Amino acid sequence: MNLGTQRRITKRIKRVSRRNTPKRHSKGEIVPWTEALFAAEILLLHATPVYYGMGVPPGDGSAVVIIPGFLGTDLYLMELHGWLGRIGYRPYFSGIGLNADCPNLLIQRHLNETIARARVETGRKIHLIGHSLGGVIARSVAGQRPRDVASVITLAAPFRGTVTNKTVLLAAEAVRLRILQEHGQGVLPECYTGRCTCNFINSLSREMPSSVVETAIYTRQDGIVDWRYCVTRNDEVDFEVPGTHIGMAFNASAYAIVAERLARAQVSG
Repeated sequence: MNLGTQRRITKRIKRVSRRNTPKRHSKGEIVPWTEALFAAEILLLHATPVYYGMGVPPGDGSAVVIIPGFLGTDLYLMELHGWLGRIGYRPYFSGIGLNADCPNLLIQRHLNETIARARVETGRKIHLIGHSLGGVIARSVAGQRPRDVASVITLAAPFRGTVTNKTVLLAAEAVRLRILQEHGQGVLPECYTGRCTCNFINSLSREMPSSVVETAIYTRQDGIVDWRYCVTRNDEVDFEVPGTHIGMAFNASAYAIVAERLARAQVSG
């Protein structure tokens, strides 16, 4: 793909995304049943040239660490992992296991180790991509480790707060109680709430370091979380795509934006 074609693709993606980015955040409704449509996103992904690495900027061999969402595992991101490899990056699974534990502990005990290994093996800064809660974790890590992170991309990640449906809230509360029971004094009493004062929560309240290229991909059809909490309100950072929350990990439009944003953040060391 020549430079002219790459620039046209980049401009088209940005033009569509900015046109659809909301200027005002009106009251919206979370409609969970729409999430059943995520299967169509998987089928559509396999039918698009983007999935086969066609029409997207090529990778430079840098490491991309991908982080699953709430109650998800690395297996959920296998499609994304394979695609990143096809377009020229070196993908790494997060290694956190089931994302149903204290995020601060997941970072300290697992994710930091994965990032350190990727940094050593590639000899350059790494990129982070997180889906849903995984994106919130990714932003926290990027804020804490700007010397190691070149860019952070979130996929339907409510990093500005959490407004979700009742089922997810009940599941989150069950996870919180298990965390307190299992870890005891190893975690703070407000663990797994926005009131916690751990490094994970504190880092989210700070501005992203200017050296980190940030991207927030969201969908207004999100049936799990309020999409308004998944954006920075910066047109240069926020990109809207059609689709579902669950299906964001398989969204062809999101993949095209990911490729463009990773290319923008490519570094030599």
